[in-house]
Amino acid sequence: MLRVFYGTDQIKVRQQAHAALDEVLLAAETFVRIEAEGYESGLLTSLSGGMSLFSPRSVYLLESPSLHEEFQIDFLDNADALSASEHIFIVIEQALSAADKKSISKHAAVIEEYKKKAGESFNPFVMADALATKDKRSLWLLLQTAKENNLSAEEIIGTLWWQLKSIRLAAATRTYSEAGMKEYPYKKAKNALRVFPVELVEEKSRTLLKLYHDGHKGKRDLDIALEEWVLTL
Repeated sequence: MLRVFYGTDQIKVRQQAHAALDEVLLAAETFVRIEAEGYESGLLTSLSGGMSLFSPRSVYLLESPSLHEEFQIDFLDNADALSASEHIFIVIEQALSAADKKSISKHAAVIEEYKKKAGESFNPFVMADALATKDKRSLWLLLQTAKENNLSAEEIIGTLWWQLKSIRLAAATRTYSEAGMKEYPYKKAKNALRVFPVELVEEKSRTLLKLYHDGHKGKRDLDIALEEWVLTL
């Protein structure tokens, strides 16, 4: 199955792609993110040709194929095979040309465009979604947007801390009622554990708390420390 989310509103694009991931991660055996920066020529051709109905069901997130020439060529050439696969391919893309959109539309089960609207308010919880999938690239972009919308470092840290706490609670419980959470955020937190080991969640929680206190004690610049924290995700 192939699902494509694209457009100039990268916040909305990534938010919808992460929502699609939430729907399918629990039923998958593995999750793999394929980024343009590290793409190896022929990888998608190999994946689409080497899968069988008896392989464990996997979810693949393809990050901006258009940023890498060979990645884009392989994606367009194999769109039909990816669509026919029992495995799930979710694509985050920037603006598409009319020709590429027409080509992809022939194969994708879902193809959704999101355009940036002037004056639209920023929802800080999209950062929590990016954190839950360990999507460092998305989280860094969203951090810049949050700053542009005048969110303080304290507000951003509060949002990220809430998500880490939710994942820790999900790891220690079996139901949302036991965790004292609403069902939807609990389900998202459970999904996060597929790609975000609880040991790493605990480590990131400790370092986030430390940078918050260090910032308020004047030991570190809070904005710079927060950006460094995101880049070590």
